[in-house]
Amino acid sequence: MKKSHAVTVLGRELSVRSSASEEKVAAVETFVNGKLQEIGSALKNGDAQLVLTLALLNASEELLELRSRQNQDADVENRIGAMIVTLESI
Repeated sequence: MKKSHAVTVLGRELSVRSSASEEKVAAVETFVNGKLQEIGSALKNGDAQLVLTLALLNASEELLELRSRQNQDADVENRIGAMIVTLESI
């Protein structure tokens, strides 16, 4: 069941609906604000839209890398499973 959570991003309070726990929503809020702070402090121009765009690109790159690693891990597990079956049949 989704419930409303108040989060603050870039000093702006937002109401979001999520089925995640309060702790998980807070962890996401902390992660997002950390990324925004990290990127914002590296830029001379503090344009909020640019900071948000770069943070989104950065987080998306990390997500895609994790998904790729997960797929590679699943492939390795499948190959190991097939090897075990082959060895057990010998």
